[in-house]
Amino acid sequence: MRLILDIAITHIAGRGRQTLVAVLGVAVGVGFSIAMAALMQGGQDDFVRQLVDTMPHVDITDDQRTARRQPAEDVFNAVAISGLRPRDDRRGIINPTAATAWLASWIPGRFAVSLKTQGVIHYSSREVGATIIGIDPEREPGVSPIVEDFVQGSFNALAAGGNNVLIGDTMASRLGAGFGDTITVVSSEGLMRNFKIVGLFHTGTTARDEGEAYVLLKNAQILSARPNAINEIRIKLNDPNRAPAVARRTEAELGYKSVAWQEANESILQALVIRNIIMYTVVGAIMLVAGFGIYNIISTITHEKARDIAIMKSLGFPEADMRRLFLLEGVAIGGAGSALGWLLGFSMVYGLSLVRFEIAATGQEMTHLPIAWSVLHYVIASAFAIGSAAVAGYLPARRAARQNPVDIIRGAT
Repeated sequence: MRLILDIAITHIAGRGRQTLVAVLGVAVGVGFSIAMAALMQGGQDDFVRQLVDTMPHVDITDDQRTARRQPAEDVFNAVAISGLRPRDDRRGIINPTAATAWLASWIPGRFAVSLKTQGVIHYSSREVGATIIGIDPEREPGVSPIVEDFVQGSFNALAAGGNNVLIGDTMASRLGAGFGDTITVVSSEGLMRNFKIVGLFHTGTTARDEGEAYVLLKNAQILSARPNAINEIRIKLNDPNRAPAVARRTEAELGYKSVAWQEANESILQALVIRNIIMYTVVGAIMLVAGFGIYNIISTITHEKARDIAIMKSLGFPEADMRRLFLLEGVAIGGAGSALGWLLGFSMVYGLSLVRFEIAATGQEMTHLPIAWSVLHYVIASAFAIGSAAVAGYLPARRAARQNPVDIIRGAT
């Protein structure tokens, strides 16, 4: 085996320029594959992390997946019932105290209750439509990241009690209101109440920054004329991957629609899977192109060393050694290119991690490219490179092993 390895090294070194070109081709392919995988995986991880952080892992609302069974269906043996006038049911989640006590007994995480209602916010001569969300200030920080997003005031000011409200800075700008001003909230029931702005938040999500206002739960219940009512329970789990199982159990027990974050973003997660397939297909294509360069080098060496092959076979080298010889040459080129590609890939990923750019319209908010540092990217890129190099080396190796040494020595083609 040592002799075969020495011969392989001699063959490769004999065509130094072409070998260097092949190694650089593999290195560039591996390097760009690593950088692309790190960038795309980082973007995906950052996106999923934002989904997990900004929304509840399980969202329980007072809706139901299927319509409730009509009492008439229990009395009459009818195929279908039509013309029924639905009752206006605004009770929200029935018996919320029992529901929250049951959740507290087994949920591996935290939860918070809220009451959402629609309304209009007035200030001076301006008004905007908004979702009025009544929350419990003690439980809300455990499930909502909004606590960290205040640009003026703080979330804790809401816990002080009274008619206080937290709104987004975009909504305040549209109203022309500022921190400490008093705004008027009119609910969909026509009830009106004045609130003092004690906090301005900026989440970066337009729908929240210009369309949501947070008040105490009891104030939202008064505005919506629904005393002691809630219509949403939001759950944050210690392990977000357990969300589907928790959602199924809560829906089976409480009877209300429970949606895990994976279900709420199913189409997005499917798109990410497709993007990963595209990414690794591109990586494979890059390595395939590099493999053609290796195939060209090995084929040229095989053709030029035909007499050496004939002499070696005449001396008793079996066909397996011939295949092993040129396969080693292909793998050696692939391995050297992979090692150099690791260095190139690491340098590119490090350079991309330093890139910063502005995304805010004001030009003040800065961000950086999301990068995923993973050894798996290096392993996958090297596996593609060495695999394609092995295939590129095996094809001419098989042809060389089949050559008849007598025909080669006599000059036959």
